[in-house]
Amino acid sequence: MTLVMLILVLGACSSGKKAFEKGDYFESVLKAVERLRKNPKHKKSRETLKYAYPAAVDYLETQITDLKGSGQRLKWGRVVSAYEQINRMADEIRRSPGAQSVIRSPEFYSSKLTEARSMAAEEHYAEGLRLINPNNRQTSKDAFYMFQKSIGYVAGYKDAQNKMEEAREYATLKIVLEQIPVPGRYSLSANFFQDKVEEFLRSGGIRRNPFLRFYNPREAERVRLEADHILRIYFDDFVVGQIFKKENTSELRRDSVEIGQVKVGEETQPVYGTVKADYTLHRAEVVSKGLLAVQVIDARNNGVLLREQLPGTFIWFDEWASFNGDERALTDEEYALTRKRSIPPPPPQDMFIEFTRPIYNQLTNRLNSFYNRF
Repeated sequence: MTLVMLILVLGACSSGKKAFEKGDYFESVLKAVERLRKNPKHKKSRETLKYAYPAAVDYLETQITDLKGSGQRLKWGRVVSAYEQINRMADEIRRSPGAQSVIRSPEFYSSKLTEARSMAAEEHYAEGLRLINPNNRQTSKDAFYMFQKSIGYVAGYKDAQNKMEEAREYATLKIVLEQIPVPGRYSLSANFFQDKVEEFLRSGGIRRNPFLRFYNPREAERVRLEADHILRIYFDDFVVGQIFKKENTSELRRDSVEIGQVKVGEETQPVYGTVKADYTLHRAEVVSKGLLAVQVIDARNNGVLLREQLPGTFIWFDEWASFNGDERALTDEEYALTRKRSIPPPPPQDMFIEFTRPIYNQLTNRLNSFYNRF
């Protein structure tokens, strides 16, 4: 069948036609099979599958032959992918009675796929051995992924698991997180902040980077660590519990309020007028704020790789009111505030934690940004 005729046939199935015109024979087959799974008698999809499937198999087999005869590096991984596509089409067809009535004997290369997987495992393993280097983080990272792929092709391949961990060790940046010193009265809250930071770092919060490992000073000393970086975090300046009090007095007026009654003849009628009150809104604010200094030091030459200050502020406030005059001049909300009494602020430890919350978010974002390139 000519290409023009084939396109006309595929035109009966719009999604199959689009995939075919893009050269995606594989996708064209899958779309046709999916339609036949819902409607085994769908004529347009049967026609699409009849001509798209042989084209897809022919294309993939040609790709496999060309790859096997080429000198390309890591070619067997691409061979595996091609065999998997052929097998995927066969599996989809076999699970669709409508499709199987069109393609009765789809190609399924089980043994050839197993052989290709073995070859792909070996070529990735060999590439990992070529790249692994205790003195080169980048090539050791590449080696890690080669060994990982090798295991993906053949589980337990040779000693690829051990080699992968060896490559990870060579590629891992070792970082010591120094303690965060604060005055004694705030030590409990500072420990809480540091625990959150350590949990973020140890749980792989930095973009799930498998090549970063963080230590506290005690751990580093115990294992006699040769660190790559020193991550120094400390509160450069902070104040907890600055108190500010404000009062704002205004005259409130409300018109058309019944202020009395008058007798007119035999009837009593209301008298309307304006009521007034001097209303004072009291506000107490307790401000806590500080700056967290962040430094990353190259442990080998003491060079400063990162230096920043991250600000944080927390304002606790309380409002209540008083008035002098006619309460009818007040709204319900204003009157409710006059019945309210002032409350004491939270303890300093709690306010310390509160002003560090925005700092923590800035810190984790900044460390993510900085260490993403490692």
